[in-house]
Amino acid sequence: MSVPVDAATGPVPWVAMYHSVGDCSDDPYRITVTPERLDRQLAWLAGQGLRGVSLAELLAARARGEGRDLAGLTFDDGYADFLTAALPVLRRHGCTATLFVLPGRLGGDNAWDPLGPRRPLLRADGIREAAAEGVEIGSHGLTHLDLTKADDATLKAETAGSRAALAELLGTEVAGFCYPYGTVDRRAVDAVRDAGYAYACAIDPGPLTGPHALPRIHIGQNDTAARLYLKHRLHRLRRRPVAGLR
Repeated sequence: MSVPVDAATGPVPWVAMYHSVGDCSDDPYRITVTPERLDRQLAWLAGQGLRGVSLAELLAARARGEGRDLAGLTFDDGYADFLTAALPVLRRHGCTATLFVLPGRLGGDNAWDPLGPRRPLLRADGIREAAAEGVEIGSHGLTHLDLTKADDATLKAETAGSRAALAELLGTEVAGFCYPYGTVDRRAVDAVRDAGYAYACAIDPGPLTGPHALPRIHIGQNDTAARLYLKHRLHRLRRRPVAGLR
């Protein structure tokens, strides 16, 4: 899969960052929204004249000078509840999304979160099922490591290695990458670009903002319509233009 990027510069797209969709009663890292909250959040997007789509679809539209009525939807980590809880809500609203998965932890859990709770991750067949439903699959690295602390061999495995593993699993190229924990530095950006990814997502990459370090907005259970409006408004005011987008 290729994502066209030209030399133009334009406003950074609004990209929502989700994780798990399900029971959020035990949620120390605030990574979960209920299906009901997700439903209301996507309804709010529609009310703003926006439709949630995958990053590949959003960036392709922006490269054509279009897509101002689109917002990116991303789901990190590849939780198993994506298929059972998130996907039905996305379908209901006519939305697509990008799911960033960890091919080194297929069928495992979020062992990197010391406080828990343990949440199961998709197996290989679940990732293929999501892709068959029109969900873009991207890499979140192999095992969810902070790339800014990785040695050279580990950095290559987490970037190029994870892309190769997903290409074998899916039978297609993988365009997108997502930095675990949102942490990024120039060395990590260079490694992701060298691995052949067309784009990558961070959280707040500051001066590194660009096609290989796109900022995103964390969306959680407490994000009601009023909070979403503020996050959307502040994003437009604070984020610098991105070279390669128009």
